[in-house]
Formats: sequence, structure tokens, C-alpha cells
Amino acid sequence: MNYDLIVIGSGPGGYVAAIRASQLGMKTAVVERESLGGICLNWGCIPTKALLKSAQVFEYISHAEDYGIKVSSAKADFEGMVKRSRGVADGMSKGVSFLMRKNKIDVIKGEGKLVRGKKVEVTDADGKKQEYSAPHIIIATGGRAKELPNLPIDGKKIIEYRKAMSLEKQPKSMVVVGAGAIGVEFAYFYNSIGTEVTIVEFLEQGLVPREDGDISKELTKLYTKKGIRILANTSVESVDTSGRDCKVLVKSREDGKTEEIKCDIVLSAAGVAPNTENIGLEELGITTDRGIIKVDEYYRTNVPGVYAIGDVVPGPALAHVASAEGIICVEAIAGHKPEPLDYNNIPSCTYCIPEVASVGYTEKAAEEAGYEIKVGKFPFSASGKASAAGAKEGFVKVIFDAKYGEFLGAHMIGANVTEMIAEVVAARKLETTGHEIIKTVHPHPTMSEAVMEAAAAAYGEVIHL
Repeated sequence: MNYDLIVIGSGPGGYVAAIRASQLGMKTAVVERESLGGICLNWGCIPTKALLKSAQVFEYISHAEDYGIKVSSAKADFEGMVKRSRGVADGMSKGVSFLMRKNKIDVIKGEGKLVRGKKVEVTDADGKKQEYSAPHIIIATGGRAKELPNLPIDGKKIIEYRKAMSLEKQPKSMVVVGAGAIGVEFAYFYNSIGTEVTIVEFLEQGLVPREDGDISKELTKLYTKKGIRILANTSVESVDTSGRDCKVLVKSREDGKTEEIKCDIVLSAAGVAPNTENIGLEELGITTDRGIIKVDEYYRTNVPGVYAIGDVVPGPALAHVASAEGIICVEAIAGHKPEPLDYNNIPSCTYCIPEVASVGYTEKAAEEAGYEIKVGKFPFSASGKASAAGAKEGFVKVIFDAKYGEFLGAHMIGANVTEMIAEVVAARKLETTGHEIIKTVHPHPTMSEAVMEAAAAAYGEVIHL
């Protein structure tokens, strides 16, 4: 079977690349060993958001009287929440299957491996092997939960995110190792339905350690208020799973003191490792660095005709990044001259409650880069829409270059901020200045007014503070 392009992996990088290739007239095939949509649609982005929505609805009902509504006592149905989440994921995967048929893309079921001669060897579930050829092959095999030396994942007591969203019963207590997006999202979900949650983070900043320091402090305050215990600047030394409980030995990196924490389940949320083993990289001599495939700005590897996108290449392991990389890669293959991706203008979103969203420089990073900056903050406690919605937690923080007004970055924590961040991404793409944001009329009442007000605060022109 000969194709113009073969994509190994059907996640948000792979299937998007395949569709764009089909649009550009290429005969395209996708190789997938599990379900169409990859981790994102089946075990990541989509089903986790379904779980988080269930938790949020439960919180709304539990606090209905705050909105002038009287209801009988609510009870979280853990099995029902998991079932709904799986149903949402299944529906999205079927949607990708429809898109494959619509765009006349062949789906080859099995595990793909690169072989010499610009071919992909696919092994199906029965062990049968078949080769397919194409002058262009994209590696889009995604990533998996990173396994720490002191935290061997057994899928029973020490689990990763896939198992965390499909447990048979709700644990009474849980230790979450890692306070990035995955860790804080699951911590919120389980805490909201009654599980006792402790978060252990190796880095000193604590929650969402890659975000601006003010965001981390605010989320720590709100999570502590929710009853979540947070141990920052702390390492996991060992986990004893021999008894009924897990015994997690942690050590403070500040004073060296140790503590044993007992829990039902330990969730490892310490990051993502690339799926680059056993796909033929060594046989073809493709250059890697600690499992990450080296590529140029158009995602070409050092081997002509072989490309890589998504979690297997340098850059943030995010679905929207993989999709953008896939489109750029395919357009370059087709002979177009797409603009390379600006990795400093990639939005980051965390879907806990309150949500976290950011783009561009943090305040610390802007100063370290040598900018003289103007910083503005606007709290949602001063927002009419936030008050009406009962969501006054959080704020918008914006950073501008004092000399030219360049929009250096924005950092948000609050209700629906993952929907609001795109305004800043577009503004930065269009090289919008602080004063242009101030003069852009925002509708009232909306949460998005906080972006305009924060910009005005940076220039001493804020009205509602």
C-alpha cells in the first residue's frame, strides 16, 4: 500500500495533520494501536474535563442556597461521574472516526514502526505484520505518565491519570505527587466529592509551579481553604504498598524532616514521557535527546522524509501545540511556507476550579529578560459579572513593556479564564499594545472586562478599583 503521507498516531497532533494533508490533496493514512483521538480524546483533555464538570455541578448543588435555591441534600455518584466521562470520550473518538471517513483517510489498526526504505511496518492485534510506504512519515505517538524512581506505577495503589479517571470506587484518601495541571485538576475533582487529598510537589513554588508566582499563591490559598493539604518543596522518598494502606514517606527539602502519610491511593502526576521506544528511531539513526526527537522549525528530523510532532518533540506537551505543529509540518511538506510556531505565544490552561490560564512572560521572566515592565492586576471581586455569578475568586494580571507598550504576558485565575485567554493570545499575535487594549471596548457585564481593567491598572487609568 503506497501513500503520500503516513501518520503514526491519531492524537490531536496526528489526526489534525492527517486531515490537513488530505485537504491539500495527499493520499493519507493514519496508524493507531488503540482508539482514534489518542490520549487527549480518550484519556486526557476531554474525559478529565467531563469529570471536572461533574464535580463543579455537584458543588453548585451543594451550595444552591447561596443562589437563593433550596434543594434536598446532594450525593456524589462516583460511578455515574466516571460513566458519563467515558461516554463523552467515546463520543469524541467516534467524531474523529467520522472525520477520517469524511476526508478519505485510511485508518490502519495496529502498532507502527519505522523501517528502512520509507516504510512503516504495522503489527496488528493478532501479531500479523504488514508494510506500508510513503515518501513522508510523521511520528505523532504522543506521551504517557512519567514514572519516578521512588514511585513505581502498579495500576492498583500507585496509579497514573488513565486509572485515576476510571477507578472502580472512590478512594477515601489520596496523595497526589506533582502539582502541575494534571495534579491540581485531579486534586480538585477528588476533593470536591469528599476524598481527603494531599498534594506533594518537589519544586519550592508549589501549585502550578510553571505559572506566575502570584497565580501559585492564589491557588494555594484557595485550595487550602477547600481542605487540600499542600506540601511544597517536598520529595517522595518511598511508598510502601505491602499493607492495606499506602504509606508515603516524604521529606522536606528545606529542613530535611520526614513524614509518613497514609492513604488509599497514590496518583503519580509528575509529568509526561515521550512514546519513542520501539518505533524504529535507532534503526534509522534518528537523533534524539533523552527520548525527545530533535526537529527543525518545520518538524523535520535528521532523516529525510521523517517528521515528528507533539509530545515526542521539544516544547510543551499540550494538545493545541501538537495540532498547530501538525498543520505547520504538513503545509511545509506540501511546499507552502508556513510561519513557524511562536512557542512564547502558546496559551497554558489548567481546568481546576478556579481555572488558571496564561500566555507569554511571567513577571519574573520578563524582568530576567531585561524588560522594564508595567504590571496591572484586576481582582474579580471588583467585577459585576463575577459577583452576579458567585465567582469572585481570582484576578487577571497583565504585563507590558514600559518602553513600547508590548503585551508581554497575561496570567489569570478565576471562573472561565480558559475561555478568556485567547483574547490575549490574539492581541499578542497582532502586536497589540497596552493602550490599545485599554481603548478596546469590552462588553458589560462580562468577566473579560477584567483584561481591559487590568491593562488600565498597569497605566494608572483603572476605573473600578
